[in-house]
Amino acid sequence: MKPRTRLQRREAPAAGEWSARVPALLRRIYAARGALDEAQARPRLAQLPPPDGLVGVDAAAELLATAIAEDRHIVVVGDFDCDGATACALGVRGLRMLGARRVSHAVPNRIVHGYGLSPALVDELAALQPDLLVTVDHGIACHAGIAAAKARGWQVLVTDHHLPGETLPAADVIVDPNQPGDRFPGKMLAGVGVMFYVLLALRRHLHDRPDSDARTRPDLTALLDLVAVGTVADLVPLDACNRALVAAGLRQLRAGRGCAGLQALIEVSNRDAARLTAADIGFAVGPRLNAAGRLEDMSLGIECLLTDDPRQAREIAATLNEINGERRAVQQQMTDEAEAAVARVALAGEPPLAVCLHDPQWHPGVVGLVASKLKERLHRPVIAFAPAEPGSDALRGSARSIPGFHIRDALAAVDARHPGLVERFGGHAMAAGLSLPMARLEAFRDAFARVAAETLGPELLQAVVLSDGDLAADEFTRVNAEALRDGGPWGQGFPEPQFDGEFDVLGWRVVGERHLKLELGHGRQRLNAIHFGSWDGQAPPGRVRIAYRLEPDDYRGGDAVQLVVVHREAV
Repeated sequence: MKPRTRLQRREAPAAGEWSARVPALLRRIYAARGALDEAQARPRLAQLPPPDGLVGVDAAAELLATAIAEDRHIVVVGDFDCDGATACALGVRGLRMLGARRVSHAVPNRIVHGYGLSPALVDELAALQPDLLVTVDHGIACHAGIAAAKARGWQVLVTDHHLPGETLPAADVIVDPNQPGDRFPGKMLAGVGVMFYVLLALRRHLHDRPDSDARTRPDLTALLDLVAVGTVADLVPLDACNRALVAAGLRQLRAGRGCAGLQALIEVSNRDAARLTAADIGFAVGPRLNAAGRLEDMSLGIECLLTDDPRQAREIAATLNEINGERRAVQQQMTDEAEAAVARVALAGEPPLAVCLHDPQWHPGVVGLVASKLKERLHRPVIAFAPAEPGSDALRGSARSIPGFHIRDALAAVDARHPGLVERFGGHAMAAGLSLPMARLEAFRDAFARVAAETLGPELLQAVVLSDGDLAADEFTRVNAEALRDGGPWGQGFPEPQFDGEFDVLGWRVVGERHLKLELGHGRQRLNAIHFGSWDGQAPPGRVRIAYRLEPDDYRGGDAVQLVVVHREAV
């Protein structure tokens, strides 16, 4: 089952002031994304908004400064995804740079504790005797866990970026750009970005004290490698604020100045650090770090990010690489099972408006990847459920959505109409998580389908491939390909450039069982192309219209370029 897809070209308004070093093709690309001059297209750290607009950030700085001055025990509580792991490592490293001597960290186990700061995790943290808990990438929905921590006499600082519910937890301080009344312009910060801003505010607070010295003014930009990886991996939109942070972090990683763990992960991913892109983070580095939290325990991933010993970092990275291989095998099996389940309920080849799947053998750490893969293939919102732990009647679901269907709002609508049906939920427009008992699954499936039917019209169910237009014959050059690669960072909200056009198919062959290698004719030019995962047993027609990315062909070297096909249709 393939979704109905149409190609649509972006409009590129007239651009403003540019330096001569920005190629004309790149100016057109930037303008189509709303960046009409160089300052908008390539924001620098100096353009970042100050922390002032973040509600609670000054109180957070005061809370942390007091804890440091009084030598209190600070425990940074991470999360079991890449954003949560990088935010945790950032918090530990940053607090130590700013003078904290007693800093520990903890992270929930997906199976044992569930999501975030839960009462079960609080019980385990008691052995550490913390004075202050700092949550990163979670906390805004952890009412019960925060209440349990407060009952033990601990202070709690929440740093998060998720959308809050109707009530806020009873933490001492909450820093979340999406909480009510917050005026900070960077609403798209990932959890690691929020924690970075808290550290900036703390450094300013310490510097303003009469007894400040050079130790209170460390260069926190040294931590931007972690911010870049967490931001890209969490798929938050790359607005100007996030692009400035990610671009600076990429510059550090390309220069070999990243932490030992990230350098080791880049190496084990077989990526060239000097040419590292946001796509490399999203498809190679991030998944290896994420694999620990999906199948094992994210404490291993955080350990990789905290060590300064290159040998230890390489050993941990090798282990993470092995776990990622296991994750890929589990994901493929689960995805195959999910596609078979959808096929059984499809009507005349059409999948349901909203797909809700469950299998008692699925792994809760991989359902998000399965939901994402099915969402891409079906162009439908998808929720995949698995037992919270083997044999449990408690289910954990991961939801992924399509443009125009706000998945967290849809879950909120279900919750409002059927109080108690969903035990807890949270997330964003395109991704969310939830939990409910097995006995309520069918009722939830029906309720979710009704909400989807009210919102999803035919126009939303058609996938759209956006193109930056065609390329002229003299634009298929290595210089342009490298300019496009290095002109980012590209990602969510600032998509990687792709083009479209009609080509003659001069030759083709299958590589790696599932990929189609093509030789294409464009006027007098012969171009190499690859269409990953597209082999369906049918020979391609003699002439095709494709959407593609123009990339340097590093395998062939020289001036060679390659078209990476993302959509193909017969002419």
